[in-house]
Order: sequence, then C-alpha cells, then structure tokens
Amino acid sequence: MLDKIKKIREQTGAGIVEVKKALEEASGDEAKAIEILRKRGKEKAIKKSERTASEGMVTAYVHSNERVGAMVKLLCETDFVARNEEFKSLARDIAMHITAMNPKYLKPEDVSEKELEKEREIWMAQVSQEGEKPKEIIAKIMEGKERKYRAEVSLMTQAYVKNPDQTIADLIAEKIAKIGENIQVGGFSRMEL
Repeated sequence: MLDKIKKIREQTGAGIVEVKKALEEASGDEAKAIEILRKRGKEKAIKKSERTASEGMVTAYVHSNERVGAMVKLLCETDFVARNEEFKSLARDIAMHITAMNPKYLKPEDVSEKELEKEREIWMAQVSQEGEKPKEIIAKIMEGKERKYRAEVSLMTQAYVKNPDQTIADLIAEKIAKIGENIQVGGFSRMEL
C-alpha cells in the first residue's frame, strides 16, 4: 500500500492522506485513484478560482529557430508561489504551448462575432456543397463547427501540446490542486517572423 501511495503521490503531487483516501475509495485501483484525485483537484480549482490572483510572473519562450516566440502573464495569489519552480515551469510550458499552437483568444467566449460570421459563411458553403439537408441538421452542423472552432482558437480549451489528452485549463486546474492557490492566465502575446 505504501508503494502505491508513494507512486501516486509522485505522479499527482497530492498529499499522503488524500492519496490514501482515494486508493481506499478506488479499492486499491491506482488508475481509479488518480482519476478520483483529478476530479477532486478540479473541484478545488473551481473553489479557488474566485480568489484574487494579483501576483505572478511574465515569462517568454522563443523556439530554437528564433523565428517565433511567445510571452505569457501567469497570475497567482502570493509572491511565494510566483517564485516557486513548479509555477515558473508552468508559465514556461504555457508560453511554449502558445508558440506552438498559436491561440488567438484566451477563452472560447472571447472569439469575436465578426470573425465567427466569416467562418459561418465558409461553413455554410461547405455544408451546401455536401448536398441538400434539412434545416435542423444544418443548424446542428453549424453549432458543432462553431463549438469546435472556438475551442481550437482559444488557449484554455486547446489540447496541451505536451499531453493532448489534457487541455490548458485542465493543466492549470491540476497545478491549482497541487500548489493550493488560484492560478490564472492574465494575458499572452505571440510573435513570428
């Protein structure tokens, strides 16, 4: 049991008591215990997201070809956490992700209506080329395309470049659970030659 606790603790960063409770709840199944810890971490992240994050850091990443890079402002609650190596590593990882994936917006709801109108015209042309469909089907297709587009161009909903099974929002929620403070992206900028 101690070996399992140690192994899960190394993977998740959760406390010994939390890991032990999750293992007991999962009847000793490590994968289930990790999933339980992730769910609890997201719940904690939601509770902590209401707290003020006025400290943090600005960090940059420049790709090895020196032709593209990004800066990100990552916020937390205290300067103690802002100096923490894990927090700094998170900021670098997010800046690297921005460099690689080129998000245009922070969140899906930030996507401009003007941009969506242009995309809708393109989608409608694509749908009409596929043949005649009932209006209800066309409406569902358009909703799905818009939801997918918003997710693809928004940092928080993009699949994390180092772990495509996780979004940037999931990555941040995981770190909130581990570090114990509210963490937010305060802004970002990407530059390319």
